[in-house]
Amino acid sequence: MFSTIAIVVGLSLLVIILLAGMLARLFRKAGPNEAIIVFGFRGPRVIKGHGTIVFPMIENARELSLELMSFDVAPQQDLYTKQGVAVTVEAVAQIKVKSDRESILTAAEQFLTKTPPQREGLIRLVMEGHLRGIIGQLTVEQIVKEPEMVADRMRATCASDMSKMGLEVVSFTIKEVRDKNEYITNMGRPDIVRIKRDADVAAAEAERDTAIRRAVALRESAVAKAQADQERVVAETASLTRQAEATRDLDIQKASFNEQSRRQEAQADKAYELQTNIMQQKVVAEQVKIKQVEKEQQIKVEEAEILRHEKELIATVIKQAEVDRQRVETIAAAEKARLIMEAEGRAAAIRAQGEAEAAVIFQKGEAEAKAMEIKAEAYQEWNQAAVVDRLIANMADVVRAMAEPLSKVEKITVVSTGNDHAAGVNKITGDMTTIAAQVPALFEALSGMDMRELMTNVKTIRARGNGSATVQPSDNNN
Repeated sequence: MFSTIAIVVGLSLLVIILLAGMLARLFRKAGPNEAIIVFGFRGPRVIKGHGTIVFPMIENARELSLELMSFDVAPQQDLYTKQGVAVTVEAVAQIKVKSDRESILTAAEQFLTKTPPQREGLIRLVMEGHLRGIIGQLTVEQIVKEPEMVADRMRATCASDMSKMGLEVVSFTIKEVRDKNEYITNMGRPDIVRIKRDADVAAAEAERDTAIRRAVALRESAVAKAQADQERVVAETASLTRQAEATRDLDIQKASFNEQSRRQEAQADKAYELQTNIMQQKVVAEQVKIKQVEKEQQIKVEEAEILRHEKELIATVIKQAEVDRQRVETIAAAEKARLIMEAEGRAAAIRAQGEAEAAVIFQKGEAEAKAMEIKAEAYQEWNQAAVVDRLIANMADVVRAMAEPLSKVEKITVVSTGNDHAAGVNKITGDMTTIAAQVPALFEALSGMDMRELMTNVKTIRARGNGSATVQPSDNNN
């Protein structure tokens, strides 16, 4: 009985194990990067992220990768831009199967029976076609300078076709754009030249600004240095002033201290002297007291002697002194009278001498005045003769003054042809005679008198003088 039960339990366990093994072989699990497409009597099913049992013979299952596919998009033929420039574009595309059920079923319908290279080739053909169309609408400058714009257009253009295949474009990146005619290379040259020009201008402006700032800095430095020097001079002056003031105050304090010291020393010396004098006075007072006692004793002795001498003086000395006094007074009075008389005599002599000198001076002035009057009267009576006399007497001086310039000449060269007697040295003497002959005319021009009339009057004066006649002034001589 027990053995039968054991056999039954063993067989049951074996059946259970066999059933579990069969179920394990029938159960399919989908990983996170794949989807299982189950198709059979229950219709197509998409298993993603979990598992399911696939019954054999009536159902079948295939795996579809959901991983990201990355491949190069590089058309073999050149692409022509909007400008007609042939360019070669190399790009990288990342594509994956969409995660929704319909997209997975669509992708399974399109690529489930194809290998990965075949699948990538189909996708590359679609991408290259769209890229050719987009490049034909753009210029080289836009392709080179705006690659993001090209990628956005590729994603937007390919989205519809990729969606029909259950795919989506995750990213599209242009790696390189080149051409055989060096269009791209030359395209950057104007910018390079402009950039270089801007760089040169910027460098020149920077150098200019640097020079300006350096000049400003130097000027500010010079101004700051000048201000610093000025402040230094002011500070030094203030310092010297403070030092002088401190020295002055110190000297004043020293003088004050010295004065106080000398005053204190003087006070001390004075106090010492006073004390010494007080002591000496006390000693002297004691000595005086002693001497006074001695003198009192001597006075008493001398009083008797004085009484005796007084009697003798009365008899002899006093009387003789009175006689001498009277004699001296008489002599002094006589000397005083003599001095007074001598002083009065000297004063009278001085007064008489002054009066005599004054009389002499007065008489001399009176004589000179009378001589002047006589001379004036003579000039009035003899005016024309005097004028002629003065003229003739001074004519030599006038001629000498007129000929004086010739005396300044160091050398005279005389050239004579012999044809003219007035030439040569004779010419010089003739010129001197001519100069002398001009003196009367010069006198007439200066005085307004006629020389002929003066000479005629002189002759008349001489004739009358011989006949003792009185000369009368001419009416022409005012």
